[in-house]
Amino acid sequence: MSETSWFEPVRLSLATAAAASVLAFVLGSLAAWRMSLARFPGRTAVEALFLLPLVLPPTVVGFVLLVAFGRRSWLGAAFEWLVGQPIVFSASAAVLASAVVAFPLVYQTAKAGFASVDRDLTDAARSIGAGDWQLLRYVGAPLAARALGAGFVLGFARSLGEFGATLMFAGAIPGRTITLPTAIYLAVESGDDALAWTWCGAIAAIGFGLLLAARTFNNKP
Repeated sequence: MSETSWFEPVRLSLATAAAASVLAFVLGSLAAWRMSLARFPGRTAVEALFLLPLVLPPTVVGFVLLVAFGRRSWLGAAFEWLVGQPIVFSASAAVLASAVVAFPLVYQTAKAGFASVDRDLTDAARSIGAGDWQLLRYVGAPLAARALGAGFVLGFARSLGEFGATLMFAGAIPGRTITLPTAIYLAVESGDDALAWTWCGAIAAIGFGLLLAARTFNNKP
């Protein structure tokens, strides 16, 4: 086993998880902020929809993405028109699948952080003319920074461990979509237990470090 062949899935996993966690963090944080301010009929149903990837099998998430972004869908056609190639079975598909499954964790953590912000502060800011975006920038985000940081780290960890949705939507293309979980699966299938254990150790070590970082964010005074 060469150093390059060993490290390639690690590099690809870290790159995919980084892009996916940024996407999940931005969308999850904005959704959490809007939902913390909004009061409307059906709010509970919308939140249940946001959290649905937590309870659905990853293969279902992957299948839905495959249908929604396939070449026959308008989303898939729009992406292909903009980029010049289909999103299915590409590195972008791996990022999107990982972001979708990481979104609920980011949303829940950010929502808890925004819920801890003193309402008197937001009301005072509104009384002097602050809009929703100003509230987020100057009040919500700074006061919920610990939760937002923890949410980003948890989103990264979840993206790193994503397997089922990625395999369904992005496939297993060497150098493009074979992340660590997929590489472990393929190594076990081929009977290379030593390589599988190596990659298991790598993803376990990275995951352990991420969980420690998330705890540190939450426990900071």
